[in-house]
Amino acid sequence: MRLSTGLFYGTVLKAISIADFKLAETVYASSLKLPAHRHESNYFCFVLEGSFTECYGNRTRSCRPSTLIFHPAGETHADHFHTGARCFNIQMNTRWVERIDNLSSVIHIPADFHGERFSFLAMQLYGEFRGGDKFSPLTVEGLMLEIVAEASRHSLRKSGHKPPLWLRQAREILDEQFSETVTLVALSETVGVHPVHLAREFRRFYHCTVGGYVRKRRIEFACRQMSTTDFALSDIAHAAGFFDQSHFARTFKRVVGLTPSEYRRAFGSRRLRC
Repeated sequence: MRLSTGLFYGTVLKAISIADFKLAETVYASSLKLPAHRHESNYFCFVLEGSFTECYGNRTRSCRPSTLIFHPAGETHADHFHTGARCFNIQMNTRWVERIDNLSSVIHIPADFHGERFSFLAMQLYGEFRGGDKFSPLTVEGLMLEIVAEASRHSLRKSGHKPPLWLRQAREILDEQFSETVTLVALSETVGVHPVHLAREFRRFYHCTVGGYVRKRRIEFACRQMSTTDFALSDIAHAAGFFDQSHFARTFKRVVGLTPSEYRRAFGSRRLRC
């Protein structure tokens, strides 16, 4: 089944056009099963709430909050929603796709991305969708170009040289202990390399400093807590590893572009309806 341009299954809560993009927020009922279908346009789907399984070709992907999924035009996929779900969709028109076609091949390949910079860029797009201004066309296009660039780098890393085992171990330690105080020296001693070498190789493979990576992981954790729980912001700040709520608020605003309170109002769990 082919869906015409601009159409989505589920209930559309809001849909607008900005520059060369159509943005829509949709909700889906629990236990809903969508038949195999395809869309005429390329689009990204950012999962805001809920979980579902998607089958495309002979592969299956698990979709959960903060997953960013790319569907090339004409890709056939089917979905099974295990819970009620809410998604933010960004559809690209043909003219824009043709403009970047010679810059990146990722716009022709199904893919899904988790965490790190993808979720922050998608969150900022959603913020423009919820409350934009006269500068939103420029902002939306800039964010979309950043997403495509990040996707291209991600694809290159997957197909190219992989980080050494010790560096992957260092990253896993940071993933597990992001809320704790982990020094570069202690981390380098644990994986058996010099701190300078660790810092240099971490930036080369992961495109950020060790400290920047820990900060992003703390913000990601806080985002999940604010969108799925009613815990107080001070408790979330402490659990994420920030010194206090003030430090948390300043860092969050600088990284995400919204205050924690603004983020919770925009992304906080709402009663799903279909």
